[in-house]
Amino acid sequence: MTSFIKSILSFQPALSLIRWFDSEAGLESIAADDQKRVDWFRIIPFVFLHAMCLLVVWVGWSWTAVIVALLLYVIRMFAITGFYHRYFSHKTFKTNRFWQFVFGVLGNASVQRGPLWWASHHRHHHRYTDQEQDVHSPSRHGFWWSHIGWLTSRSNFATKTKYVKEWMQFPELHWINRFDTVIPILLAIALYVLGNVLERYAPGLETNGPQLLIWGFFISTVALFHGTVTINSFDHMYGTRRYDTPDTSRNNALLALITLGEGWHNNHHQYAVSTRQGFFWWEIDITYYLLVFMSWLGIVRDLRPVPAQVLHKNRISAESSTQK
Repeated sequence: MTSFIKSILSFQPALSLIRWFDSEAGLESIAADDQKRVDWFRIIPFVFLHAMCLLVVWVGWSWTAVIVALLLYVIRMFAITGFYHRYFSHKTFKTNRFWQFVFGVLGNASVQRGPLWWASHHRHHHRYTDQEQDVHSPSRHGFWWSHIGWLTSRSNFATKTKYVKEWMQFPELHWINRFDTVIPILLAIALYVLGNVLERYAPGLETNGPQLLIWGFFISTVALFHGTVTINSFDHMYGTRRYDTPDTSRNNALLALITLGEGWHNNHHQYAVSTRQGFFWWEIDITYYLLVFMSWLGIVRDLRPVPAQVLHKNRISAESSTQK
């Protein structure tokens, strides 16, 4: 029996299927030379996620479904920007284990993998920004690879555990990270059930299970994904540069609105450990505002400010557009 199981696990399509549910299955079989080889079988769920949005022509729309989609976009985007990025990746503030877990769950519901995977790849990005090792650098690998291609490569499926040793000690985070499709599936089921309940008991809301599933899960999630990864691609290509950082990061007000503040990317690469990325009052940073509010409630604490000297260090005399 053991040899039979090993023979199954040695078959790459079988491993790819298992990784739909267990992201750590057979990681030792991933070769170092697979850097830009797309694992088409592994990414079937990702393709399915996009394809399901087309069913909007069948389910139609309602204000209820659109509002649910927008709310889930904002809530999950905040979990990504505030916690996956500013907390798990950069530790720009502190919180307790309970809230760490809650926002780990909400971030995972975004279908952007687990918090350890996300943080480890982001820390790798900061170590090698716009160098050859930076797998989502548009200047090195082109727009499409930086935006979406790198996620389809087998070599990028594993968590870079050497970067997140402090988070590996929490078994609940490790579980979310390993079985990273469980929470998204539960969210999809919950939306379908909620839609059916509303159809029966609140018909005036004009929604139903399939409609709430398509809008609340599929459309909202796809918009959330592409909104997030614009920072990898567009925000290293279009915008202004205030600071002479050793990379191509830019500030982009439109992307800052879409991502609740992440678009101030040149600021971020100037000083990555600040809780605030919109360094100046006119730079809208909704994630920061929400974290300040949560600090008033005692949910988070010790938000790291931008030191005064950082605001003026490496300044470019006149901020240039440098658009491509």
